Order: sequence, then structure tokens, then C-alpha cells
Amino acid sequence: MKTRLRLAALFSALTLALCVAGCGKKQTGEVLHYGSKNSRDEHAGHGHAPAGGHVHKAPNGGELVELGAHQFNLEFKYDAARGVLQAWVLDAHAENFVRVAMDAFDVQEAEGARRVITLRATANSLTGETAGDTSCFEGAAPWLREVKHFDGVIKAVRVRGTDFRDVPFHFHP
Repeated sequence: MKTRLRLAALFSALTLALCVAGCGKKQTGEVLHYGSKNSRDEHAGHGHAPAGGHVHKAPNGGELVELGAHQFNLEFKYDAARGVLQAWVLDAHAENFVRVAMDAFDVQEAEGARRVITLRATANSLTGETAGDTSCFEGAAPWLREVKHFDGVIKAVRVRGTDFRDVPFHFHP
């Protein structure tokens, strides 16, 4: 009898653990990877990762956008005090910054006024990064203070010899 109770308790605990692991509210700064696609309902606020799916956290507390089939990430963060959209180029697991030779890239509003934010390479004397050899970009976007979410398109970025064009994303400033 005690063995059956222990087995029932163990089964209940395992079932609960699997349910919790299978469905969790998406937190800001995470991107869910499902094989070769980042497919989730952005507005629902959560995703269901099948076996093999995993989550990456943005190192600067922003939101991640996957580039390619799990090749790289762009992290976006809005600095409301300065009215500036910041972006960092990161590796596939969002663990390391990736320096690129771009001077700038554009992000276009997908709907509405279709405004364009030009993010320019930003130097950092602490890391030795310079414009043209940096992972950090910034662009003026004071109008983002007024919106709850932003649907955008990354027009074109080049990371380690690979071009990524017209990458759609959803962002919460």
C-alpha cells in the first residue's frame, strides 16, 4: 500500500513538472527557438516549446529577434529617457556579442506611418569597439515613448558574411 502511494505521489509530481516545463509565460528578453523557426503568437504572451525547444535570455534586458535559422540574434531595448532604440548583435544562444562591420542598419515600422529608425554603429572605449567594428547600434526614436508595441521590419543586416533581409519582429518599448 505504501509503495502505491509513493508511486502515485511520484507520478503526480512528474506530471506537474512536465506541465510547468511545457507551458510558461514568455518573459521580456526571451526568444523561443523551435527547430529552425521562431514561431509563437507574440500577442498571446506565451509559447509552447516542443521537445528540443529552448529559451534564450537577452543579456541587456531587452527583447531578442532571431536572425536566420538559429544563427544570430539582435537584442532591442528602448531607452525612453534618451528616446533611443538600442540594438546589439549576439550569437545564436544570445551569450556573446558579435562585432560586425556595418556602419548602420534600418528598422522600418511595418504598419501605420511606416517610419524608419536608422541605428548607427556605436563605439565603446571599455570594450575597444569602434564604429565599423562593433556589436552595438543606436538610433533616435522619441515617438516610441507613445506606443505600447511596435511591429517592425529589419531591412538588412550583415553578420559574419550572411545577409538577413526583411526580418519581421514585434517589440514592446
